[in-house]
Amino acid sequence: MWRNDQEMSSPVNLAGGGQPLRIGILTHIKHAIGQPFAGGLEAFTYDVTLGLRARGHDVTLFAKGGSAAELNAVAVPDEEQCRHPSLSSAYVAEHHAYLKLMQKIDDYGFDVIFNNSLHYVPVTMASMIRTPMLTVLHTPPFFEMVNALRGERKTGHFSTMSAANARNWGDVVPDCALIANGIDLEGWHPVENVGEHALWSGRLVPDKGAHLAIDAARQAGIPLRVAGQRVDERYFKEFIEPRLGPGVEYLGHLQRPALAQELATAAVALVTPCWDEPFGLVVAEALACGTPVAAFDRGAMIDLISDEVGCLVPPNDVAALAAAMTVARGKSRTACRARAEALWNHDLMLDRYEALLADVAVQHA
Repeated sequence: MWRNDQEMSSPVNLAGGGQPLRIGILTHIKHAIGQPFAGGLEAFTYDVTLGLRARGHDVTLFAKGGSAAELNAVAVPDEEQCRHPSLSSAYVAEHHAYLKLMQKIDDYGFDVIFNNSLHYVPVTMASMIRTPMLTVLHTPPFFEMVNALRGERKTGHFSTMSAANARNWGDVVPDCALIANGIDLEGWHPVENVGEHALWSGRLVPDKGAHLAIDAARQAGIPLRVAGQRVDERYFKEFIEPRLGPGVEYLGHLQRPALAQELATAAVALVTPCWDEPFGLVVAEALACGTPVAAFDRGAMIDLISDEVGCLVPPNDVAALAAAMTVARGKSRTACRARAEALWNHDLMLDRYEALLADVAVQHA
C-alpha cells in the first residue's frame, strides 16, 4: 500500500546537525531545464535542484545541454551524439544516452540518486549499480516502465505526487510513497484587480485539451487567454489556430512571472486533461493566485480541486465545462489561496523529499 507523505520521518535539518547528502538528480532530456518552462516536470526539476542545494546538499543535475546556467547541470549526451549508425530513431538515441549515463553513475560517489527521468533505462539498471535510487513516478503506467518493474527486476524506491497516480501504479509498485508537488507561494499570489476572462495554460499538445477549453469558453461567452509552448505544431495548426480570434487570444510561451500575473488576474482557470493527469501543477498555481478552477475530472484533479475552490465535470464534456466556468468563477478566492497554502507549499515538499532521500541513503549505507 502506498504511504502518505505525512508518514515520512522528520526532514534533514542541517542547521541542527544533520548530514548533507550528495545527490544526483536525473531528469528527462527532451527539453533543457530553464524558463520559460516546457512543462511541469521542467519547473519541478529546476525548483528541487536549487531548493535542495540551498539547504546545504551537494546536488548534481544531469540534464539536456543548454539548461539554465544557475543549475550548473552536467549535460547528458544529446540525441545526435547518441544516434546509432543503423538505428537512427530518437527513441534509440535516448536509450543510449541514459545507458551511458547509468554505466558511469557510481563513479560520482553519490549518496542517493533522485530519478525524475520518466525513462525505463535508469529503473532497469537500478539493480546493476551500487548507488541507491529514488524514482518519482511522474506519469501514469506505460509499457516500458511497467515491464522494467516486473517481478525480480523491480529494485529501488518509489514515490509519486498524488493518490490518483499511486492507485494507477498500485499493481506494479504497491509500496509507493506519496509526496505532493509544491510551489513557491511567494511567486504565485493573488492581486487586487481581477478581470472577467478565463485562462488556460500548459503545453499545447492533444493530451492537454486546449482546443476543448476554447470551445467551452466560446459556449460560455467568456473571453479566454491561452498560454503555453507550441510543442506539437501539427496540433496547433489544426486545432488551436483555427479557433483563435475575437474572444480567444494566444499569449505565447510565458516566463513564470508573466504567467503568474495572467493567472492571478483571470476570473477562472481552465484545466482540460485528456489523459490521466498525475498531478496538474497549473491547478496549484492557479489556486495560489486565488483563481478558482473548472476542470475535467481525470487523473489527480479530484485530489486537488474541492467544491470550495472549483468545479469538476465529466471528461471531454465541453457543455458541462462551459456551465462550470460560470459557477467556478463565483468561488471564494480567499479559499483558493488557503488551499494552496495548506497543501502545496514548496518548503513542505522539500522537507518530505529531503527526509525520504535521507532514508533511502541510510538504508543502503
